[in-house]
Amino acid sequence: MNAYRSHTCGQLTAQDAGNEIRLSGWVHRVRDHGGVLFIDLRDHYGITQVIADSDSPAFAALERLRAETVIRIDGRVKLRDASLVNPKLPTGEIEVYATAVEVLGPADELPLPVFGDQDYPEETRLAYRFLDLRRESLHNNMMLRSKVIRSIRNRMWDSGFTEFQTPIITASSPEGARDFLVPSRLHPGKFYALPQAPQQFKQLIMVAGFDRYFQIAPCFRDEDPRADRSPTDFYQLDVEMSFVEQKDVFAAVQPVIQGLFEEFGGGRRVDADWPLIPYVESLRKYGTDKPDLRNPIEMQDVSNHFRGSGFGIFAKLLEQDGTEVRAIPAPTGGSRKFADRMNAFAQGQGLPGMGYIFWRKDEGGATEAAGPIAKALGPDKTEAIRTQLGLGEGDAAFFLGGKPSDFEAVAGRARTEIGRELKLIDEKQFKFAWIVDFPMYERTDDGKIDFSHNPFSMPQGGLEALNGDPLKVHAYQYDLACNGYELISGGIRNHTPEIMFKAFEIAGYPASEVEKRFGGMVKAFRYGAPPHGGCAAGIDRIVMLLADEQNIREVIMFPMNQRAEDTMMGAPSEPTNEQMRDLRLRALPKDA
Repeated sequence: MNAYRSHTCGQLTAQDAGNEIRLSGWVHRVRDHGGVLFIDLRDHYGITQVIADSDSPAFAALERLRAETVIRIDGRVKLRDASLVNPKLPTGEIEVYATAVEVLGPADELPLPVFGDQDYPEETRLAYRFLDLRRESLHNNMMLRSKVIRSIRNRMWDSGFTEFQTPIITASSPEGARDFLVPSRLHPGKFYALPQAPQQFKQLIMVAGFDRYFQIAPCFRDEDPRADRSPTDFYQLDVEMSFVEQKDVFAAVQPVIQGLFEEFGGGRRVDADWPLIPYVESLRKYGTDKPDLRNPIEMQDVSNHFRGSGFGIFAKLLEQDGTEVRAIPAPTGGSRKFADRMNAFAQGQGLPGMGYIFWRKDEGGATEAAGPIAKALGPDKTEAIRTQLGLGEGDAAFFLGGKPSDFEAVAGRARTEIGRELKLIDEKQFKFAWIVDFPMYERTDDGKIDFSHNPFSMPQGGLEALNGDPLKVHAYQYDLACNGYELISGGIRNHTPEIMFKAFEIAGYPASEVEKRFGGMVKAFRYGAPPHGGCAAGIDRIVMLLADEQNIREVIMFPMNQRAEDTMMGAPSEPTNEQMRDLRLRALPKDA
């Protein structure tokens, strides 16, 4: 017999009754029923119930055990009484009568419970992550993550892609976030960077003649943390293909992602119709470039009904260039109580409130509009709004006005909140959409032109398009949205040096700077580069959706906290004087 176990804690069944066996694991729970001890013994594979009475040679030792102590049990498998069978456990038909016990790893008093799924302060959970990971829900999340990654690899290989690894220590590259820099000991005063993504390398793989590449790639970005984003590092499915257009990338990616969600979605419906929604349309209808299409609400421009109307606030606002009034329909939201709740939500978003109209039945049985805006507009205009929005009695509409760039984000959050409050969102499905035609450039707060997305994307229209207004140039850039999250970002790449130099020049990078920062790629493009494109899918976010979690840290084995700290390992830490001398660095005081 093995020194530690003959079976795992998820393996024994009724067919093993009468056998002498050995188990090892953690003491999950101890119950004392008046001279009879029941111990749930847990390992990676499951739980087995161990029993001991006063006649057992192991009774005295078992009685002294703390939760989470690691023990070895020798014993005999017994069938449970029919009334005591636990159908929720694979081992629920049996129990093990303990005849011997050995403590393999004693446990101190626990800083947080492992049994059950009680809420506990996140700082404590992260500081004792090795204990937190023993909890059933988190353990299941990590196993789900592992299975998802294995399935991705299998699906990509089956689709004709080949896996390659790219460097971790590399040069800095503008990917839209801050780099983590690594000082060089051999080259004092110079720094490597951890890759924000394998962007340049995967393009060079295409130039080198490898046709369909993928990688489960670690990426590093010095970002402010959010619930759906890790502040330091994350993993992505990185993909690149040669001789493709946008539609070819979509055709290659959809079966992989759709199959993944069908396999691990827990029976939730996976919509196979993935519409293509232009970026501008997505902002106009949903207030975001990652819409949750489970929510049927679509915002509409209702400016014509307010222009020159009796509702002075919006009428005056619409006299300014670039302004509009947008309506957010709220089916079944036609009550003053609900309108007050949404006003409170808007105030929590920093707005004075949201205008509204709701429709109800008047004393004569006809549908009438109610609310301050309705009184100011009059029956004809409110009826026109109701008809345009397709609303009726018992429904409402909320209104926001101004320059769309100033209110779209809040409008998008209000749309989500209305859908959630009115229970319009089907929680038992996954709905996908490709967001396409992203703007190539944007104007920054200081008035400069900069890339709005990936700087390596091909502009639609090529070099000719770059000779006009840069803010009107669209890129072959696309995202995949699912249930309100961005899962994939990608693009058809700019593989022509002339177009690349012009694209960067518009964003303020002279040719000399492009040569300095991206010399390897520019040089490669001069020796025959194929048209190519690809994308990257966030694995952490995919698993978060599949696990039905709201916080990405619940699906990462050892995440940082909200302040980008690893409180378990003590990172970041101060370097030693010797390390600083080797690197020829000196740290400035915090207030310098």
